[in-house]
Amino acid sequence: MTPVQGVDQAFWYILGFSAVLLFGITVVMIYFVVKYRRSKNPVASDIRDNYTLEIIWTIIPTLIALSMFYIGWSSYIGLRTVPDDAMEVEVFGQQYSWIFVYDNDKETENELVVPLGRAIKLNITSIDVLHSFYLAAFRIKVDAVKGMPTYAWFLADELGEYDIQCTEYCGVDHSAMLAKLRIVPEEEFEIWLEEESD
Repeated sequence: MTPVQGVDQAFWYILGFSAVLLFGITVVMIYFVVKYRRSKNPVASDIRDNYTLEIIWTIIPTLIALSMFYIGWSSYIGLRTVPDDAMEVEVFGQQYSWIFVYDNDKETENELVVPLGRAIKLNITSIDVLHSFYLAAFRIKVDAVKGMPTYAWFLADELGEYDIQCTEYCGVDHSAMLAKLRIVPEEEFEIWLEEESD
């Protein structure tokens, strides 16, 4: 399972449970309001010391919460466990652009080009202020902090162009801090990699 699938699975799992619980609680609430209204039930029922109910309403929510934790933790581990054969790219945030540096010291600004079918590890940091690297299509959002290297990875599994943004306010031109990810065929990437930077 790719990190994108893991994050999406956790999202839909939690959303699904939330929708079912919302519907169930609403139906039960309406039923109780009608059945136990004062005109039909003037003396309130006393359910204190009903151990069966107490066990049920303790165990079921606990199991639901633990299952949500498990699926969330599994997706987090997927985002943090980088395959051994991942291609590494250094990523530097600066006011107001993203700098990408490849193994052969090729450097690009606001354009990340990677080959199709490869796992890509992004080693992320900042040159100046706090930034946040956001690649929505691959469910990546990582703060770029000066002096604190961190990383993220994704599987470049579909050709195309994807938006990269800074999602941490970093100054007056923060909104212009945009970049592109281009996923290209391996042969095209190798040719591009050997070209001189502009």
